[in-house]
Amino acid sequence: MSLSTARGRARPRVPLRHGEGNKDHLSSFGGLAALSLDALSSVAYGPEAIVVVLVAAGTSALRLTLPVTLAITGLLVVLVISYCQVIAVHPDGGGAYAVGKKDLGATVSLLAAASLVVDYVLTVAVSLAAGAASLASVFPSLRHDLLPMTLIGLAGIAAVNLWGIAESARFLMVPMVAFLCAIFGVIVVGLVRSHPAALVGTTEPVAVTEALGVILVLKAFAAGCSALTGIEAIANGVPTFRQPRARRAQRTELMLGALLGLMLVGLSVLIRRARRPAGRRSHP
Repeated sequence: MSLSTARGRARPRVPLRHGEGNKDHLSSFGGLAALSLDALSSVAYGPEAIVVVLVAAGTSALRLTLPVTLAITGLLVVLVISYCQVIAVHPDGGGAYAVGKKDLGATVSLLAAASLVVDYVLTVAVSLAAGAASLASVFPSLRHDLLPMTLIGLAGIAAVNLWGIAESARFLMVPMVAFLCAIFGVIVVGLVRSHPAALVGTTEPVAVTEALGVILVLKAFAAGCSALTGIEAIANGVPTFRQPRARRAQRTELMLGALLGLMLVGLSVLIRRARRPAGRRSHP
């Protein structure tokens, strides 16, 4: 027996701690469930934010929902490509913080980190509020319990995330698939139907409070960009993926961009098709 063999056999094997094994890390599909739900779920309120701004110029202004959404989708493509490059350069994660610290200094990186903290807080607040409002629209008896429903949702999300990233991904896969099937089902059925199931707008004449101009369109674009929140989460969490981590994270980023872009454009096409041809009156 050689000396090297004896040394190799004498070396004790240290057991891996929880989270160090490859099975405790995320697959590409698991990364969608664990890191991309805030981005995917933003389609529940992003297109609506565009409509709320444009309708100030009358129901006819809703025809611009699709062009505004296409501009936002173009920005989404730029962001996805950019974050894929960030993942390749910073395989240890960090996203905007890592890029800012390496290229622009500590002050800029801390500003980016603080911005992300604010972004995450607002994302959770808006997402839960939109979810509670959606439930109340389906079950009107819940319209007086929006705050309790929101707090229950917040407690549930916190508990799932404290469980662990890989474990939370397994738990969240089912609601993610259900959500995607529901959204794409609405889009497909809405496009196949000869007439829309519901019309966007009001039955009463719309009070026009703003002129349809560049400023209003830019406001609609800014409001609709709420649908782009959470795109950076995958770049921040590259170390949570299985090997090869960077490649899996990039694949997940591309999957997120494709799914989010298709849902945004599909819903906007339905909104344009289903806008109510109502009259309008000037604001007194």
